[in-house]
Amino acid sequence: MAEVKNILFVGVGGQGIILASKILSRGLIDAGYDVKMSEVHGMAQRGGSVTTQIRYGQKVYSPIIGVGQADVIVSFEKMEAMRWIEYLKPKGKLVVNDYMIPPAPVLSGKVEYPKEIIEDLQSKVNTISIKAAEEAKKLGNIKTLNIIMLGALIKAMGIDEIDWEKVIGEEVKDIYVDINIKAFNVGKMLVD
Repeated sequence: MAEVKNILFVGVGGQGIILASKILSRGLIDAGYDVKMSEVHGMAQRGGSVTTQIRYGQKVYSPIIGVGQADVIVSFEKMEAMRWIEYLKPKGKLVVNDYMIPPAPVLSGKVEYPKEIIEDLQSKVNTISIKAAEEAKKLGNIKTLNIIMLGALIKAMGIDEIDWEKVIGEEVKDIYVDINIKAFNVGKMLVD
């Protein structure tokens, strides 16, 4: 693969974005790609925005994705998708969790959470909307939504030739491996 692919993960602190990014990066490295990852935590501990940028290909010189350069944006929260959508390439894909985490200004009543976000995104870009939080609750652990999102990304990008279950097994604590592999497979099934 000579072409560099750009993946932008966005969401809110506590959603497991960093772990999902590390699993993706590790799998791509194991498959022989040059991989660069950059992460921004912001006010993550207070429910603030978190992003990671992953670039992979034969040779990658920088971890930074500019405006209009992301092949895929994976948004763990729907308003974060709106915030970062300008980074998507014109023919890029958006994988978005149809899930709301109200930020502080909404919680304080200063602003209203936007309505019809998913519909608005679908009218602008190629959007794959999934309900990862609902699926994670069905599995009995809301914290698996990050791995559900990862599974959806892998399926959407067609990079499932990598042994992702092995990578998950190496990156998560032993007691969480089985549920995370289930979550990963649920995520893949949510994408056509």
